[in-house]
This record gives sequence, structure tokens and C-alpha cells, in this order.
Amino acid sequence: MARRRKVGNLLALHILATLHQRPMHPYEIAAEMRGRGKEQDFKIQWGSLYTVVGNLEKHGFIRAAETTREGKRPERTVYSLTEAGRDECADWLRELVGAPEREYPRLRAALSVLGVLPPDEAAYLLHKRAEILAHQIAAEEAQLTATHGAVPRIFTIEAEFGLQLLRAEADYVRGLVAEIEDGTLSGVDMWRRLHEEGHD
Repeated sequence: MARRRKVGNLLALHILATLHQRPMHPYEIAAEMRGRGKEQDFKIQWGSLYTVVGNLEKHGFIRAAETTREGKRPERTVYSLTEAGRDECADWLRELVGAPEREYPRLRAALSVLGVLPPDEAAYLLHKRAEILAHQIAAEEAQLTATHGAVPRIFTIEAEFGLQLLRAEADYVRGLVAEIEDGTLSGVDMWRRLHEEGHD
């Protein structure tokens, strides 16, 4: 079971991980994360970054190392990682990597009530989804191919994982469409009949 964290969103984890490199002010942290495409790995509310930084400081995971000013710009506080922050980051990563946690994809929720739609419409929408997934897979493959050899693989494993998930979803969706269309999905005749007879 996942531990309850003092600052528990994934943005906090990535801020801690980014500060492993060197002390930075929040604008630099955001620029570094954007430059590494972190918004591809998890949903980021960029507007909450300063709040999360404040919470990390409040709980002793980071500290204000210095305040800088460039020209007429406002002062910027540079933050560094504390020992507690290093420990929290490592402990959190160990938990995320080592212990599977139930996740709730939106597609799973939709499939659980798919019978509300008529079978032909469901198959059509799933087919459209499979086409979109095929484009996403091609784009991810092209990006990985472009970085192959130029970037050490340790820096692309999250993209590889994402690609595998896309492929698995696309395979499943195409298979489900085929079963709906050829009538081999168990219960599809009842599903179709209920819609033809106008039952909910």
C-alpha cells in the first residue's frame, strides 16, 4: 500500500529529482522539466509549481539557498535539496518502482459501461480510437528512433514504457472491434437485441 506523503503529488517528486542536479529557482525547474518533456510522462499543472515548491520547503525537503536578481527583474529564490529531500525522493521512487499500484484509466471506466451504446456505434468509435493510437505509436516510434544512439537509453525508458502501453491498448482495441463486428464477442447478440428492441 502506498505511503501517505507530506507532499504527495508527482510534481513534487519531479521537483525533488530535478534539484538533484543543482540548486535552481522555480522558473529554472519548470524550464528544465519542460525541456525534458516531463508533461509527456504525467499530467502537470504548471500553475501549481510555486505552491508545491512552497510545500516542499515547509516540510523541510528543500531550502532557500540564495536570492538572486537580474537587472530590474524581481528577486528569485534559488532552492536546494536537503538531506530529508534526498531521502524522500529516493524512498518515493523505490515505492513507485517496486510496488504495483492500481491505476484507473478512463478507457477502463468507459468499457465498463460500453453496453449503453449500440454495438455498431461502439465498434465504430473503438475503430477510430485504434486509428488515433496508430498515429500516436508511429510518432513515438519516430521520436525514439531519432534519439537512438544520440541519447543514452536510460533517458528514454519512460518513452519506451509509454510506447508499450500504447501498443497493448491498440492491440486490445483492434481485437475487441473484430469480435464485435464478427459476432464472436460473448453476449454481443443480446447486446444488439436489447438496442434493437429499445431496452436500456
